[in-house]
Amino acid sequence: MTKVYPHTPTCSSYMTSTRETFTIWMKSLVFHGNGCTVFDSNGEIVYRIDNYGRKCSGSEVYLMDLRGKVLFSIQPKKLQVFGCWDGYKWSDSAVNKESPWFQVRKDLNILRKDMSCSVTLGCGKSKASCYKMVGLAGKSAFKIIDTDDRIIAEVKQKQSSSGVSLGDDVLTLTVEPQIDHSLITALVTVYGLMNHKM
Repeated sequence: MTKVYPHTPTCSSYMTSTRETFTIWMKSLVFHGNGCTVFDSNGEIVYRIDNYGRKCSGSEVYLMDLRGKVLFSIQPKKLQVFGCWDGYKWSDSAVNKESPWFQVRKDLNILRKDMSCSVTLGCGKSKASCYKMVGLAGKSAFKIIDTDDRIIAEVKQKQSSSGVSLGDDVLTLTVEPQIDHSLITALVTVYGLMNHKM
């Protein structure tokens, strides 16, 4: 059985030199809450998103580590027809709301069945489009690619070792080396919110 609060503290580093695989359960650990829980390959909880509102998709949500430290707050931009989300990075229990750390904007694809989003990273004048999220509209599976079309992270429906799908709300997240896991988890959160999966 998975330990919700392990006795030994987990490493606070959000980046590794090897490929990492996570399990995402699109459920909150809080009773009657919305959100999701992210487990590492050892079955330990590493990230969680909890929201006490009825729907996360229209309100601000918080990405936290196991100990409840807020890493990112994510909020929708109002009056955006095609969807735009701002992510603010927290430091020492405070957040700079002047400029978002990242912004995700849904691309307009009227005639196509796939859904793509552009991700802009950075603050102030140094903002640059760095990533793109590509998947099928309404589906949980998608890829995050960089400007050279290299896959840096991928989300798929999780399967057991015997190949049985575990359900639409259990996903596998694979993150390539030297990529910030917390940022990728925040982007996965935005994608879930855009598809009303949370």
